[in-house]
Amino acid sequence: MKLLKHIYLLSAVALASCSSYLEEFSQDQYRVSSYTDLDELLIGDCYYPVKPSSILTSGGSMGGFIHFIADEIEEQNGGTVSQTVFDLKPKLFGQFTWQQRVGVNENSTAFSAENETWTETYRLINVANSIIAAAPKLPKATPAESLGASRIEGEARFLRAAYYFWLVNLYGKPYSAATAAADLGVPLKLQEEVLDILYGRNTVQEVYDQIIADLEAAEELLANTGQQKSIYRADQTAVRFLLSRVHLYMQHWEEAVAYTDQVIAVKSALTDLNGSTEAFLRRESVESIFSMGGNDVFRNMNNSVQSFRVSRELFDSYNVDDLRRTRWYWSMGDFVGYTKTPPIGTGTVVAPTNINYYNNQYFVSGTSVYLSPVSDKFLFRTAEMYLNKAEAEAYLGREENARTAVNLLRSFRYRAGANQQVTASGTDLIRLIREERRRELALEGHRWFDLRRYGVNEILPESKRITHDYTFYTARVSNTRRERRRYVLEANDPAYTLAIPQSVIEFNAGMPNNERPVRTFTVVPHN
Repeated sequence: MKLLKHIYLLSAVALASCSSYLEEFSQDQYRVSSYTDLDELLIGDCYYPVKPSSILTSGGSMGGFIHFIADEIEEQNGGTVSQTVFDLKPKLFGQFTWQQRVGVNENSTAFSAENETWTETYRLINVANSIIAAAPKLPKATPAESLGASRIEGEARFLRAAYYFWLVNLYGKPYSAATAAADLGVPLKLQEEVLDILYGRNTVQEVYDQIIADLEAAEELLANTGQQKSIYRADQTAVRFLLSRVHLYMQHWEEAVAYTDQVIAVKSALTDLNGSTEAFLRRESVESIFSMGGNDVFRNMNNSVQSFRVSRELFDSYNVDDLRRTRWYWSMGDFVGYTKTPPIGTGTVVAPTNINYYNNQYFVSGTSVYLSPVSDKFLFRTAEMYLNKAEAEAYLGREENARTAVNLLRSFRYRAGANQQVTASGTDLIRLIREERRRELALEGHRWFDLRRYGVNEILPESKRITHDYTFYTARVSNTRRERRRYVLEANDPAYTLAIPQSVIEFNAGMPNNERPVRTFTVVPHN
């Protein structure tokens, strides 16, 4: 079989498919014998990736920084230098301190690549475009062929929607109905063909309209395609899950509730932390609905001077009767670590006994690469549905429904016999649900996006001021501190939207960028 070699258009970088069975044929023709041919392409080149346990996550090319620009992770301050992670902290400097260009190094003397997420996501979108164009042309002589073609197109449309949702929430302003038609989002490329044009930016409204259109088409295409193959393959329930999330972001409260209820009708189980002894985020969990991609959290945290830890503010937000505090985190001195996902090759979490816990439990053969069974960015699980429902119902004024949803979730998370019932109302209830969302979905890729959308919420707008400290050392491998600087992301700061990668701006002459202020700092004492 010969298929088009996929070309990433927006930065003029040609990217051949990584699947060995693909060969260059032409720029506008396909030769596909059956739906199984496209299925191979879908699995091998359109999902990111379909089997995360087989993918090394060392590159972090799909938003490995997402946790570091919010308030979930903070700088480690104390310990000894770890040889395996000493170079990760400087690489994240630009993201962690919200610089104008996130690729700038900590000395402001050079720039590293800052377009990996943009490039990889558009590569995946271009593969989806190819599949969506080819699927309707497949033979449909038998019911199996007809269903196979529908399933493949449905999955590809779901993935294209998911990738655009990811991009627009990084590089576009948060969705506000009042301004979305004018706010700049990201370029929409929906055709498979290579076009010799310079791209501009579609509006946030146009991008969201396309996301909804793809998901509604996927919902119909996947209606009768049978049981989900695995949590690494999307089905109609996964589509409705994402529709719930998208409508929540768009402040379409009724639609968010409707899709949430449809998901819960099919997949409602929650893990009771009182009875379960297995690691929480597992492929086999009763909460798992869909996942793709690896997990970058562990390789960026270690109990060493030049790395990061779970923020104390997040850790302290859990009540002493909240089992998530002890089941999902570990502490040693000032260090707060993370055990929400099991170590490689085991279904249980090993109690930390020394500062090399991550090296011993999550790294493979000293390569600083964690092979994760579930993603830290693309994970759908039932708990989110209860939180989506609670939040949307609260905005609609249906407070009893909101309390019922959040209390059901909390009953599976708190120590048996503890008073965990929520009784708040009004704005207190909304804030409590937002806080519960932060605790439940911590380090799963939600927090930065949630902070952005809260800022434009029509019912209760709130924007958070975040402080990050960053310590400079006398040498690359040293625990001798030179200076500690404090950077602040102000409430409603323009830097809540990432800048378009500079290479994309330079190639697409005339494409407007997102303006971010120069990030100044104050020097603070260090230990």
